Amino acid sequence: MRQTLTVVLISAATSVGAMFGYDSFIRKPNPIQQNISKLPASYAGFYDSNTNIPGQPVDFQPASQAAVPAVVHITTTIGNSQASNNLPKTRRSPFSDLFGEDFFEDFFGGPQMRSVPQRASGSGVVISEDGYIVTNNHVIDEASEIKVTLNNKKQYTAKLIGTDPSSDLALIKIEEKGLNFLLYGNSDNVKLGQWVLAVGYPLNLETTVTAGIVSAKARSLGLNSRKSNSPIESFIQTDAAVNQGNSGGALVSTTGELVGIVSAIASPTGAYAGYSYAIPVNIVKKIINDLLQYGTVQRAYLGISYLPETAPESEKTKNKYKEGQGVLVLEVAKDGAMASSGIQTGDYITKVNGTKVTGGSEMVEQIASYKPGDKINVTYLRNGKEFTTSVTLKNKTGTYDIVKNTVSDKLGASLQTLDKKKAAEYGVKGGVVVSKISTGLIDEQTRMKDGFIILKANGTEIKTTEELTNILSKSPKKILFEGFYPGYDGMYQYPIEINE
Repeated sequence: MRQTLTVVLISAATSVGAMFGYDSFIRKPNPIQQNISKLPASYAGFYDSNTNIPGQPVDFQPASQAAVPAVVHITTTIGNSQASNNLPKTRRSPFSDLFGEDFFEDFFGGPQMRSVPQRASGSGVVISEDGYIVTNNHVIDEASEIKVTLNNKKQYTAKLIGTDPSSDLALIKIEEKGLNFLLYGNSDNVKLGQWVLAVGYPLNLETTVTAGIVSAKARSLGLNSRKSNSPIESFIQTDAAVNQGNSGGALVSTTGELVGIVSAIASPTGAYAGYSYAIPVNIVKKIINDLLQYGTVQRAYLGISYLPETAPESEKTKNKYKEGQGVLVLEVAKDGAMASSGIQTGDYITKVNGTKVTGGSEMVEQIASYKPGDKINVTYLRNGKEFTTSVTLKNKTGTYDIVKNTVSDKLGASLQTLDKKKAAEYGVKGGVVVSKISTGLIDEQTRMKDGFIILKANGTEIKTTEELTNILSKSPKKILFEGFYPGYDGMYQYPIEINE
């Protein structure tokens, strides 16, 4: 009997121990009970800060209804380009200006070429009731004809008002009144995680609306450097689906305001792969207003060189860059806007007119909203101490003047004085190098290619850009460029008529 009682007690004790071990080490603990009436300030949740009631679903219908009638389909015709059925279009040889492309193809038995117009398409955004439309420069670049189709299927031939390859923006106009248009928003107020809509004509489809969130700001991709020596890039990155044909379309907030112009996608295949990019509307407003008022963009400069956030680690180490400090100043131009500001090499710019900047893209975005002659405050760090200085911005020539739409601007190319060592190597006294040819008189009237070196303009010898600018400032009705291509024999001539 005593033996049986002992066995029962041992069994009971073992059971209790097993239950305790299971409860402590195996069974999941009860969930934490949160009191949502006393949430910490750092809590990241979908609750209204006043009532703690879960937020209502976002309704995209009002924004879509506002945006769709104001976004247009743009199709362009690009001259009568040489095209082939079995070969991709390649860069033309400078020799074709003497003999023509067909000479070489026929002589060497190459594929037969045929002359057909090249066509492209994209989107645009109506910004006024009388027909002004914003799009991307790359949508209408090299176009000999621009057609605009409204959402109601009405079609118009558009006139090109102006372009800015540095920001990849263009302004066109159709002759019509009473159009639906989008209101400008404020891209500085756009926040990460905010819902946005992309509206455009992807893949030649009808008007298409996609939704996503703002996944990053102030992105620099290096795209505009293909067309400009001083690119403006500070893209809004979203995950709204965008494809070919969306370029120039609208990025709108859920209130129906325009916050960006869709410009690019990041993709290994050429189709949407998760990220799209838009030009902030604050940059758009400034560029478009300049094109309307002055005929050219009034670009303001600080007159410094800085370390970009995309610089390799070796460059950051070399310059003793400290993460999170701001924009590291590498050099201050002697005749630039910052020359008398007190800022030195090694300082970190942290604010532009009170707006915080953490990288070069953000700084460029802020400066892009000002014009030469504007006074701004620049805040910077030196040895951990913060200073603020007043700066009057300058133009690209180092003055405070408004830049006029000169003949030089109309040429549509970047011009640089030929390096002295290169001049000696080529056996010339000097010259002007033509590069990054974009929309303009050179592209419209000649077959000039990047790398051409101008030696004479209207029979006058040219050794520097200043000498060329002096000739162009006299507003000639015609200009004859003479020069050569490095690596090619012979001299080439390009006549250009200067339109009013």
